[in-house]
Amino acid sequence: MPDEDRQLADTVARESGRLRNFIRKSVAREDVEDVLQDVFFELVEARRLMKPIEQAGAWLFRVARNRIIDRFRRKRPEFADLASLEDLLPSPDAGPEAAYARRVLLEEIEAALEELPEEQRFVFIAHELEGRSFRELAAETGSSTNTLLSRKRYAVLHLRRRLQSIYDEYKEK
Repeated sequence: MPDEDRQLADTVARESGRLRNFIRKSVAREDVEDVLQDVFFELVEARRLMKPIEQAGAWLFRVARNRIIDRFRRKRPEFADLASLEDLLPSPDAGPEAAYARRVLLEEIEAALEELPEEQRFVFIAHELEGRSFRELAAETGSSTNTLLSRKRYAVLHLRRRLQSIYDEYKEK
């Protein structure tokens, strides 16, 4: 086995467990291996194109984070009220502290969504994240459009209250 291939195999063996755990925290169970394979494919491509990679572990985690963000964007095409969320979060390329802050903020948003009652969470995610119309949701659930609007309103109010202090803290930095 040539030396370059051995280095690649060693890197994959050394980093795959940590990467898998990192990815598992952010994507659905059935998507973990796909993201992991995408990350390793990029590593192989970078080596094939002779792109220099310093600190392979950090590079792999950066690629994994970018693949996770890409999946998040594909699955949630319309994020109307929170369209500027990406602008509010630290850039994923701004270094380890910014990456950590970004991860913490995304975890807080996810936790706040989990605190919502099921009906409110369903309407908020379906309308805001999946881009589905209230008319479509009313037909699916049998609830009136006004009921769905009310549930979404309560969800938005909860999320604003829950995330306001985190937003204020972040904005001060």
